[in-house]
Amino acid sequence: MATPASVARHSPRDAPHERQPSPAPGPIPRWLVGCAGWTLPRNVQPAFPAEGTHLERYAARFPAVEINSSFHRPHRPGTWARWAQSAPPGFRFCVKLPKTITHELRLVDAEKPLATFLAEAGGLGGALACLLVQLPPSLRFDEPAADAFFAALRARTGAAAVCEPRHPSWFSAEADALLVRWKTARVAADPAPVPQAAEPGGWRELAYYRLHGSPRVYYSAYDAEYLDALAARIRADVDAGRQVWCIFDNTAAGAAPQNALDLMARLDGAAGENR
Repeated sequence: MATPASVARHSPRDAPHERQPSPAPGPIPRWLVGCAGWTLPRNVQPAFPAEGTHLERYAARFPAVEINSSFHRPHRPGTWARWAQSAPPGFRFCVKLPKTITHELRLVDAEKPLATFLAEAGGLGGALACLLVQLPPSLRFDEPAADAFFAALRARTGAAAVCEPRHPSWFSAEADALLVRWKTARVAADPAPVPQAAEPGGWRELAYYRLHGSPRVYYSAYDAEYLDALAARIRADVDAGRQVWCIFDNTAAGAAPQNALDLMARLDGAAGENR
């Protein structure tokens, strides 16, 4: 779970107020690299345009972002729409489900808050590409409860879905089969709460790498050797026909944007056109 320090600093200035979101045109690129939030620390600001809102500047370099603030509090549909219009066509958002659903209700009897959340986030229009379901470390795999929840999620949205479980019981053939059934990818996380969590799982047409910083969670930057290996993993996923997301959540000390830029340079240099 992201710490308050890693939540994006959203501002009413982040977009015009009159326009409405339009669907993101064209196919989603083979890989999407970004950060958890669009705050740009001083050390990377020269790599971004000098003018524009925080999100506009961020989206000039990155193709995607993960919004974590939705975990902590709701946003009005108009806010979502303004964010969508702050980004260029083709920019994608992944949005984290509210803690009310995942940590308080623990996926049980969550249909009403799920519908409310999806209606709000629907303000992103076609730019809403992915939903992140991060589960608390204490939440065990309960097949009937999980099946009912992911069925409800799939019935209400066509956006991609990824799940970040943290209890060991989720890393089983039964849990993987359930995620496959509901076309939900399992996050590959670093640091991994259990060894299996380091690798993508569930529905394998999508791979979602979520990098929180290691050894110090939310703070540590990733070195060149790690990024080289990560780029190789992403290229292998792309070659296997998978859509790939990679989100850096090591935002507390500002490491995420530089890590994301460095990874993109490796992928652009090796893979050429990202289509």
